[in-house]
Amino acid sequence: MREYISHNEAETEKIGVSLAARLQAGAVLAYRGGLGAGKTAFTRGLAKGLGYEGRVTSPTFTIVNEYEGRLPLFHFDMYRLGDEDELFDIGWEDYLNRGGVCAVEWSERIAGALPPETVTVTISRCPEHEDWRKIIIEEAEIK
Repeated sequence: MREYISHNEAETEKIGVSLAARLQAGAVLAYRGGLGAGKTAFTRGLAKGLGYEGRVTSPTFTIVNEYEGRLPLFHFDMYRLGDEDELFDIGWEDYLNRGGVCAVEWSERIAGALPPETVTVTISRCPEHEDWRKIIIEEAEIK
């Protein structure tokens, strides 16, 4: 387990860049954190670390955004999904097999569909400093 304190969005992105350097094809990241915690900022860093140079946005209304880099990044937002069955309807298994990295916001909604080697990224606000973030990365085994 690795624990970080981020003082701003730029630092949150840097932590994402750092993690991306260690990821291989097929990696799955399960994000945990409330609205405004910094999940999209972390994903911007992740995308940058995977070689993507364009704009990264939250997939709240599209469910998944795709970014091409050294490895493709599939950024999911499961907030609007009713259950795991809907996940399979959008081709979850295909994404897992496409040789990219799947980053999943609101992952607790589809916990049963996540592979056992999933990396958990928990992002929360620090109570003593509202702008700071505590980021905990739990890696079973980075794939």
